[in-house]
Amino acid sequence: MYLTPEKKQEIFAKHGNGANDTGNAEGQIALFTYRITHLTGHLKSNRKDFGTQRALQLMVGKRRSLLDYLKQKDIERYRAIVKELGLRR
Repeated sequence: MYLTPEKKQEIFAKHGNGANDTGNAEGQIALFTYRITHLTGHLKSNRKDFGTQRALQLMVGKRRSLLDYLKQKDIERYRAIVKELGLRR
């Protein structure tokens, strides 16, 4: 299993307000980014896995909408998370 509960807590502790703050936009964006990078690697070796491809597209869309929300609410938090995660845009 690529995403253990310990890894999830570590992501939320690093990017959120605490290990139990799972509703924070930055923590959710970081979690989506971690899952997107894992699925991208999986799709490089399994090109015909269309179920995973669809799941990846949905995840990218959810992350995009969270980023748009954060950009609207607080541009400084948006810039910080984009820089920290190394996202393009």
